[in-house]
Amino acid sequence: MKQSTLFASTLRDVPADAEAASHQLMLRAGYIRQLAAGIYTYLPLGWRVLRKIETIVREEMDRSGGQELLMPAMQPAELWQESGRYHVYGPELIRLKDRHNREFALGPTHEEVVTTLVRNEIGSYRRLPVTLYQIQTKFRDERRPRFGLLRGREFLMKDAYSFDTTWEGLDHSYRSMYDAYSRIFKRVGMTFRAVEADAGAIGGEGGTHEFMALADIGEDTIVSCSCCSYAANLEKAAARSADGVMKTPEAFHHESDCQKIYTPNIRSIDELSSFLEMDASAIIKTLVYIVDGKPVAVLVRGDHEVNEIKLANTLGAQHVELADSDTTERVTGAPVGFAGPIGLAIPVYADQAVADMAEGAAGANEADFHYIHVMPGRHFQPAMIADFRNAVEGDACARCEEGMLRFHRGIEVGHVFKLGTKYSEALGAKFVDQNGREQAMIMGCYGIGVSRILSAVAEQSHDSRGIIWPAAIAPYQVHIIPVSVKDESQMKLAEELYGRLTEHGIEVLLDDRDERPGVKFNDSDLFGIPYRLVVGKLAANAEVEFVERRTLEKQVLGADAALARIIASLRGQ
Repeated sequence: MKQSTLFASTLRDVPADAEAASHQLMLRAGYIRQLAAGIYTYLPLGWRVLRKIETIVREEMDRSGGQELLMPAMQPAELWQESGRYHVYGPELIRLKDRHNREFALGPTHEEVVTTLVRNEIGSYRRLPVTLYQIQTKFRDERRPRFGLLRGREFLMKDAYSFDTTWEGLDHSYRSMYDAYSRIFKRVGMTFRAVEADAGAIGGEGGTHEFMALADIGEDTIVSCSCCSYAANLEKAAARSADGVMKTPEAFHHESDCQKIYTPNIRSIDELSSFLEMDASAIIKTLVYIVDGKPVAVLVRGDHEVNEIKLANTLGAQHVELADSDTTERVTGAPVGFAGPIGLAIPVYADQAVADMAEGAAGANEADFHYIHVMPGRHFQPAMIADFRNAVEGDACARCEEGMLRFHRGIEVGHVFKLGTKYSEALGAKFVDQNGREQAMIMGCYGIGVSRILSAVAEQSHDSRGIIWPAAIAPYQVHIIPVSVKDESQMKLAEELYGRLTEHGIEVLLDDRDERPGVKFNDSDLFGIPYRLVVGKLAANAEVEFVERRTLEKQVLGADAALARIIASLRGQ
């Protein structure tokens, strides 16, 4: 490709709202352009990278036994109503009506569509298992699109769906996809971790893992053990309790009484900790939640936070939200800040760390008063004791005896789910087994953010000058830069190098623009092409300056030696 005809304009400045380095650099390098919030055009350079990512994804999906198809982006609303997700999915689902007033949704995912398709096409166990996948534009009406392609409203996704006759078959399909994802992320040059995760709006009856690209800009918190292989996102991560045993109320035997003390205007944990001269870990924090329309009290230690996803999952709830101040005062009899577990007429759910406390301070359900020496199991009896909190850095690992939990930031780039029969039961996707009995198909689903990979790799692999693409997904593999296009010997050697590399199947960008050398080098740094050959004053001696973008180290080589080095390096990638 001759750069003089390349449809790409580099920018000196970027919009102030471009927070992520990947967003800034892809705008500056002419890879993408914003059309509206969370909606982008991929310019030729960006599209070339995206297509290479797609190719890797397709190769690994095909290798794992998947079959590619393409399903409609516009989906009838009745399918979502039939599965029960039309209202559960919330405002992120983009809804519309046609001229006949029929409701549709723009697909954020395709469980309903693919399940209906397989239901109508397969009726016998003889045609199972099967795994189908597509690479398609998806739509989600994000409340706050940000970080460029990392959180957009329109994005490219690979979604796959497996259909099996047994749970053992699902385990095999799940492992096959898990392994395929690991290969994909290694091939695109990403540093990643696979972590245990919550299923969220997708739901399901089995395990789920997220694949996280490690990056400081990541919106997800990854929790991992310092000793063993345990890793989970914060929504799922568990810590080991003090004695490792789930206590029941009957296990507590205390004789002392608690004491009410005057705590005027002491509402926050920090204020109470200072007033009582005790650590926040010695305080029992009581929060009122509305769970599927009914108030409950949730207890965590003062230094911990409630994990609302764990709360919802443990209680089997669809909707969980913190109660407003009026509701809190109505059910506790006291303003916010003075709620406590003693004497409440609503269910009380205690986190395991609270149950492990010998005693603590807590609200007295009376304005300006708290209790001290409150003993779980004696002064209040929880309706349930479970893991209701966020893990914190330094907690003991729940999977091993020696490890401590460490925190990292990550970008979710892939997610694999064991759905079980959640969608096949709801949508009637059944098969006749070898005994003539009708059974629900057992499903898995597997998503990869193809366009998000583009940004995640750029986020991990860049410097102050620009992007540094791994060779496997770079838009071009070699950038040839003649210092002066008016110098015949330079252009002759540049054209010769261009031709010889192209003959070897190597993708080359030749900067044939009549520009200052500084402009050419700055643009080349921005583009992030793995290898650069600078043809300058030594062209008459058939010598070039060889530059590897990752290190920016320069070396003068003969043209033949430079070609041999590039060819050998790319063949060994």
